[in-house]
Formats: sequence, C-alpha cells, structure tokens
Amino acid sequence: MLKHLHGQKGPQLVIGFGAGILFGFLLQKGGVTTYDVIIGQLLLTDFTVVKVMLTAMGTGMIGVHLLRSLGMAQLHPKPGSLGSTAVGGLIFGVGFGVLGYCPGTVAGAVGQGSLDALFGGVAGTLIGAGLFAAVYPKLDLRVLNKGHFGDITWPGLLRVNSWAVVFTVAVGVIALLFLLERAGL
Repeated sequence: MLKHLHGQKGPQLVIGFGAGILFGFLLQKGGVTTYDVIIGQLLLTDFTVVKVMLTAMGTGMIGVHLLRSLGMAQLHPKPGSLGSTAVGGLIFGVGFGVLGYCPGTVAGAVGQGSLDALFGGVAGTLIGAGLFAAVYPKLDLRVLNKGHFGDITWPGLLRVNSWAVVFTVAVGVIALLFLLERAGL
C-alpha cells in the first residue's frame, strides 16, 4: 500500500508536512516544548520529556513493526559507528544543554511562538548544519568510523524475531513509565 508513494515526491512532502505539524502539536500538548520542562529534565527534576519520548518510542516501534509485518513498509537501517555516535551525541548534547531544546522540541516551541527557539534554535540548527556540511569533506573519517558496526539491528544481533525485541522493549517501557509515575516523577 505505501510502496506506491516511494517514487512520488509531492505526496511524500504533503504527508511529511502533515506528520510534522501533528508531531509538533503533540509535543506542545505533552508539555515538552517549554524551556523550563526541558531544563527540568536535564536537572532530573521533571521527567515529562522522558515519559513523552518513551511513549513515542514504544508506539512508533510497534507501529513500524506492524506495518513491516503487514508488508506495508520496509526497514532500511543505516550503518553506524561508535565514533560517529559519540561525536554526534556530543554536538547534540552541547546544543541541548546550552539552548534547552532538541531539534524536535525547538520546532514545536517556534510553533507556539518562543522567540528564543526561533533565533537560537532554528538559526543555530541551520548554521550548525551548514558548518558541518562545509567541514565534513575535511574531517578525519578515521574518528567518525571508529568502531564501525554496520547496519545491524537488535533482532539481527540477538538472532531473534523482531517481535521478541518489540514485546520486550514495550514491556520495559510500560514498567519504567509505571515506576516513574509511582515515584511521582
């Protein structure tokens, strides 16, 4: 069903735009587009962000694997490495800690009218992406490719059916959400 959309850029853009607006709306309704909530998460005093992200991760994981099982979608995991993960995580973490937004929450915050997100987040994202694109050809790829692990997935690594991992992670997410609520976090 979704395969016919693969070569049609117009409908893909419309669906992506609509999904982005829905995503931003849900982030805003979940309360994670507010600077104080995000900083509270970084300070481990407000776990709203963790709750929203765990819920989204669990729902998305089940949805993607359901579509895959029904033959409506295919997975195309990208190869990775420990080096690129560490460098990307460091850049992401510094930006997140300094500004108080991640790329998804900054877009939602702009949508609700936060000027700090517009001028700091969007401008910073565009400048950072431009700088990375300009510097990338000159980077020492030995650092980024250090610990290359390819396009392996958890089910592939564990040699189990993907639903075994989905079920296990879903139960873990539900348990963690229950414990966070029970602890009043």
